Parts: sequence; structure tokens; C-alpha cells
Amino acid sequence: MTRSLRIFYIALFLVTLLVLGVWSVRSFFGFSTNAEATVLNGRWTKAVETHYDEEFPIKRLGTNLWAALDFKLFNEGRPGVVLGRDQWLYSDEEFHPIVNEELNLQGNYALVEGVRQTLKKQGVQLVMAIVPAKTRLYPEHLGEVKPASIHANLYKDFHARVAANKIIAPDLLGPLQKGKQDGQQVFLRTDTHWTPEGAQIAAQTLAKTIADKAPLSGEPQNFVTEPAEKVTHKGDLRLFLPLDPLFENLMPAQEPLQKRNTVAAQDQPAGDDALFANTEVPVALIGTSYSANPNWNFIGALKEALHSDVVSYAEDGHGPILPMLSYLKSDAFKNSPPQVLIWEFPERYLPVNNEIGDADPQWVAELKQAGARQQNVAANTKSETPDRAQN
Repeated sequence: MTRSLRIFYIALFLVTLLVLGVWSVRSFFGFSTNAEATVLNGRWTKAVETHYDEEFPIKRLGTNLWAALDFKLFNEGRPGVVLGRDQWLYSDEEFHPIVNEELNLQGNYALVEGVRQTLKKQGVQLVMAIVPAKTRLYPEHLGEVKPASIHANLYKDFHARVAANKIIAPDLLGPLQKGKQDGQQVFLRTDTHWTPEGAQIAAQTLAKTIADKAPLSGEPQNFVTEPAEKVTHKGDLRLFLPLDPLFENLMPAQEPLQKRNTVAAQDQPAGDDALFANTEVPVALIGTSYSANPNWNFIGALKEALHSDVVSYAEDGHGPILPMLSYLKSDAFKNSPPQVLIWEFPERYLPVNNEIGDADPQWVAELKQAGARQQNVAANTKSETPDRAQN
């Protein structure tokens, strides 16, 4: 290598460092930390390091480039997403085999029955809203990867088990499929969740079942749903494709989302007769982000369909079991139990070992034991019935 060429490479290297350094410094414009982060306690330094690491150009370039290679060459994203056809994305929770799946299934079935018994002691009617998997509603967009065998009959088996335990659980799959056939999009293309249209179909189905099998007492209330702002929605599954900003053009397109807002109707009858008693909660809702996220307006759709207020204890990001355990230990449940409790439970959470948070493990085990005992009694009774008929 000639002396001139060595000088050129050195100069090019220094220029590259300078450019990357200036680019990195730009990321600190507007950067701030909370008042508790000081130089003395080390938190300020840690915050700066974390911010620099996240914004470092070479890291972003490497992340984007690697993700682009995976995406284009192998049709793969980061763990968490499965790529389908036509820019459809699916959660990999609906595909992969589950560790200890049979043990988890039996434990979760028993826990659901234990919860039913606990609610019954307080005079609360449990209604389950079993949310079918996105792969079950939109299988035509799947690529070569198919769901694991555990998921094949999961929805049907879940319904059969809760029916055996005498838990009200209307079928949501059929109405959602009909809505799809009628031209409605019931699940988002790049998101784990249902659309506001899908949430409304589920709410109407639940309301009809509750009216038939567990009608609410008290005077009904009227609610109306109105269109809110229309936004461009970035589906949560797009986060598992770290192509932004360098390869944004490779990303599945964002999709429009028409938000909705449900409010009490203006023509409510005057006086206290139009309202439920202040000490009585007609309907409570426990669930996941299908319920908690206001983008889908599931709570509002339930209010309108039920002609009743709905108190939500749903939580985002914790699955269906942790919010239920927290609610059962709450003062709200002890002091103001609802007439009906809707438990929104996505089917894909059934075979997994769900988190219980700060709940007492011994208490959770007792719930499962109580549920398992009841299930064993029901199974024995069912098996003895044919023998009696033969005798």
C-alpha cells in the first residue's frame, strides 16, 4: 500500500468517526432525565449511556441491515412475529409448541373453575369471552409456517371444558367469521388484536347471551357510539421488524384505524330510576389488551350492547389470569361485587404458564385444587351415568 493510499484510508476513517460522532451528539438535543437522576448517584450517567447506546448510528445501521437481510432472504422477523402473505403478521404465540403444555392446560382449566367457584360464593355470574386466535380467523394469509398441533383444537376444547363446568361462554368465532364474510375486517393486519368492528361483534354476542341466560336487574341505560379520529395505526407486530428508519419501505404498510367513542345517551330518563343503585355494579370486565386498549373500544361496545355501565379491571401486557387474581383480592370485589363478570380470555394463553404477579402462590394453588376437585367430581358423575343406565 502506497503512502498516499495509507493517508487516504486514515483520513477516511477519521472523517467517518467525526460524522458518526456528530450524528450521535445530535441525538442528545432535547434529551433530559428526571430530577432523581444526578451525577452523584450515578443515575444520570446510566441514563446517558442507555440513551447513547440506543441512538448509536452503527448499532442502528447494524440492526436495520440484519433485520433487512432476515426479512428479504429468509422471510423472517425477530422472535415474536410470524410473517404471512399479503403483508399479514401473526404473533408467534399462536404457532410454537409450548413447554409443559399439557400440565399448563390442566392447571389453567382448574384455575378457571376455581375462579368460578370464588365468584359464585359472592353471587357473581361468570361469563367468559374466549377470543379466537387470529390464525383461526385469517388462515388464508398464512405462509409456510403453520400453528403447532396444540393449537389445532384449542378453541373448541376450551369451550367444551367450560361448558362442562357450567360456565357461560358464547361462541365468538362464528359471529366474527360471519362479520368477515360480510366484508368487515375483524382483526388488524399488522397487529395482534381485533379491530373496533371485531370488538363490537364480540360485545353484541356477549350481550345477547347475557340477556338470555343472566339478565341484569335494574333499569337499563342507553349509550351511543360515535366515530372519533381516524389514525394511521402502527401494529404492535411491526415492532418485531426493526427496519425503521433505514428500510422503512420494506415494512408492511401501516393501516388506517377509525377510532370510536361511546358516551351516555342524552335522552336518559330523569331521576334516580334510570340508574342502577350506587352500591351495585352491574357488569365488571377482566381481561387483556383486547379489553384494556381504548383503540378497540371494547368497553364502549359492551356498554352500548348491554345497556349498562361496565367497570373495567382489564390490564395491558399481563395476560388474562393476573388481572383476575388481582381483582379477586381487591376491595372492589369484596365490597361491591358485580352481577356479571365478563372474563376476556384469548385462547392462546390457555396452554402457557401465565404469570401470577404478587399473588400468593399458596392461594393460587388452592384455587386450582378446588377447581380440579370439582372437575373430577363432574367427570366421575358423567362416567357413572351410562353404567346406571345399563343396570
